Amino acid sequence: MIRASARAVTRQLLISSRPVSWVNTAYPFAAAYLLAAREVDPALIVGTLFFLVPYNLAMYGINDVFDYESDLRNPRKGGAHGAVLDPGLHAVTLWAAGLSCLPFVAYLVLIGSPTSWLVLGVSLFFVVFYSAPPLRLKERPFADSLTSSIHFFSPAVYALTLAGVVWTWQLAAVIAAFALWGVASHAFGAVQDVVADREAGIASIATARGARWTVRFSLACYAAAGLVMLLAAWPGPLAAVAALPYLATVWPYRSIDDAQASRATRGWRAFLWLNQLSGFVVTLLLIWYALLTA
Repeated sequence: MIRASARAVTRQLLISSRPVSWVNTAYPFAAAYLLAAREVDPALIVGTLFFLVPYNLAMYGINDVFDYESDLRNPRKGGAHGAVLDPGLHAVTLWAAGLSCLPFVAYLVLIGSPTSWLVLGVSLFFVVFYSAPPLRLKERPFADSLTSSIHFFSPAVYALTLAGVVWTWQLAAVIAAFALWGVASHAFGAVQDVVADREAGIASIATARGARWTVRFSLACYAAAGLVMLLAAWPGPLAAVAALPYLATVWPYRSIDDAQASRATRGWRAFLWLNQLSGFVVTLLLIWYALLTA
């Protein structure tokens, strides 16, 4: 019975960590660190493992705990869309998130610099307070999209500071484009929940501005991300083409009204595949860049 219960808890924690999204935070750290440090060392391995599982358990697990009431009312929740976490597991999830992060964070602080401590601290701050009170940034329009974006580009920024990289405007352009992509993705993702969020009394960029405006804002951010990538060092500008499939996916919903906003879920589901395609393109370009700068 104890073993079965432990298995059940482990399974629920695994679901809460969103395995389908693990690569979205681990990859930016690993790619950025490897290109900056040019070696496989303990920092790369520990950091990648941290951003692969514990970071995601903290980010999504905390979200599932504090979103429980609204998740019950949202028919979309479950699986890749977010777990409806049993209240009996809320405390366990919070403890598991904190304790799983602790040894990794301790090691990374030990080997890092004050600048890297600051970046890691800021990243974890937004992981917690995106969902947790008193800030609960996910319910503050515009701050919700920006904070969500920070979740995904901050591992790359942390990797670069940990490796002691010398910042250039071309490198800053890459991070800015990544940030714009994250803002666009969150904003479009919020559109599908306009009705459910309003009924639950939850604020978001989409409930504040409406579905049509938010979709167009998402389109503008995706387009800006592609344009900013043109400022990156060669062959970085070629990554601008990765914005095109996102623009094509979001474009059909540019005139959607609030009542029909749930139809945007079809477009959001496509992101799971688009992210894989974009990751493949970016990987090829990173390998090319590494060879050019070896």
